[in-house]
Amino acid sequence: MGLDVHAESLAVALADPSGDVRSYGNTPAHTAALDKLHKRLSANGVELRYGYEAGPTGFALCRHLRAKGIVCEVVSPSLVPKCSSDRVKTDRRDAMVLARLFRAAELTY
Repeated sequence: MGLDVHAESLAVALADPSGDVRSYGNTPAHTAALDKLHKRLSANGVELRYGYEAGPTGFALCRHLRAKGIVCEVVSPSLVPKCSSDRVKTDRRDAMVLARLFRAAELTY
C-alpha cells in the first residue's frame, strides 16, 4: 500500500503481486478510517504493508499501524526515485508511485 498523507486526507494505492497498481481513492486521515480500510482490504487474508513519505503530519499513522503488528515504513521524500520528466504531481499518482516502489523494494527507509 502506498499512502500520500496530508493533514485531512490519505490518497491510497495498492500494488498487488501480479504487478498491477490500483488507486483506492481518498480516505480521511484518521486512524479509525485507516483501520476500516485495512480491515476491508485484508478481509480475504492478504497481508498488507504500508509505506508513505515523511511529512508535516508526523509519524502517528506509522506508530498506530505498528502497534497493531502491521508493517509500515516511512521514507524521506528526497529518497524517493523520481524521473526528471515527470512533472505532473497529484496525490493519486504519488500514492501509486509509492505503492509500486514499495512492492519492488526500491525505497530506503
